[in-house]
Amino acid sequence: MSNRLFQSLVHQMRDVVDRVIGVLDENSVIISCSDLSRIGEADPSMKVVLMEGHDAVVGDGYTYKTFGSHIQPEYCVFVEGTDETAAQFAGMLAVSLSGIKQFYDEKYDRGNFIKNVILDNILPSDIYVKARELHFNSDVNRVVLLIRLVAANDVSVFDVLRKLFPDRQKDFIFTISETDLLLVKEVKYGIESKDVEKLAKSIIDTLSGEYFTRTLVGIGTIVTGVKELARSFKEAQVALEVGKVFDNEKLVVSYENLGIARLIYQLPTTLCEMFLKEVFKRGSIESLDYETLFTIQKFFENNLNVSETARKLFVHRNTLVYRLEKIRKLTGLDLREFEDAIVFKVALMVKKYLTANPVRY
Repeated sequence: MSNRLFQSLVHQMRDVVDRVIGVLDENSVIISCSDLSRIGEADPSMKVVLMEGHDAVVGDGYTYKTFGSHIQPEYCVFVEGTDETAAQFAGMLAVSLSGIKQFYDEKYDRGNFIKNVILDNILPSDIYVKARELHFNSDVNRVVLLIRLVAANDVSVFDVLRKLFPDRQKDFIFTISETDLLLVKEVKYGIESKDVEKLAKSIIDTLSGEYFTRTLVGIGTIVTGVKELARSFKEAQVALEVGKVFDNEKLVVSYENLGIARLIYQLPTTLCEMFLKEVFKRGSIESLDYETLFTIQKFFENNLNVSETARKLFVHRNTLVYRLEKIRKLTGLDLREFEDAIVFKVALMVKKYLTANPVRY
């Protein structure tokens, strides 16, 4: 956002409002003012005002009113005086400047353009036209990371991310809800998904280690072309939802690594229920107790190796064979046979999916 636009309106209002008026940015620095000598001054105490919300605040002989498009206000107008007239002037200035900012964002701001593309708020036919108007490079690789707050502190995660990724010409950060933020990251050609996962892990480590804020990160696929960013965003959403169902201990979930879980997630629930009935003809999966299910899990984790699984479970090999035979009698599936093991593994995942009833995108 160009400060000159704010200064232009403030300069025009100076002839109408016989008081000192101006605008503070999110760092409590005066970026425009009717008293030109004050531009650049910092007022750290006003950081508290910006954190409090959109209500008018008075102090030190001035009336302050915040405005902005994010959850936390980005700017604050101030008017000399603490009377009712000053409050009215502050309100009118906030509305006027907010309107100017919105017009500027819609017409010139690349970040707002990217956000509209990702959220499908712009017609596909208009995307490349708008990209050319903004001189936006569509030929580079980008990836969308969806950052979800699990346990937040008082720190602004949006501000932390902007410090971590300060290049606003290449990397774009948005707040899309109280818990979700987006990072659209430009990446080099040839970069692999594991490198993006390392980046996501470093974000999580920074937020948890320095700011005591727990987060999860869903990663879409790396795409070329601005139009494809909407797909990468939806993939990041799916990654978090599927990860929540099938592997809720993972803090970073990449869409590319979802495997068969992604396929199950896309199946209709009626088809999943039909599949379970066909697999467990002899008896319901609910008939398996916790010990049996735990044994099955360890058997899969050890690649169907009876001896290794028995060692990990601290049981005799014959005990494990007895349990597997019991499972065969209950379900009709012999987990020592590769094909039966695959069917059983998928069935367990389907059951988990139906129980979780995740959000579909």
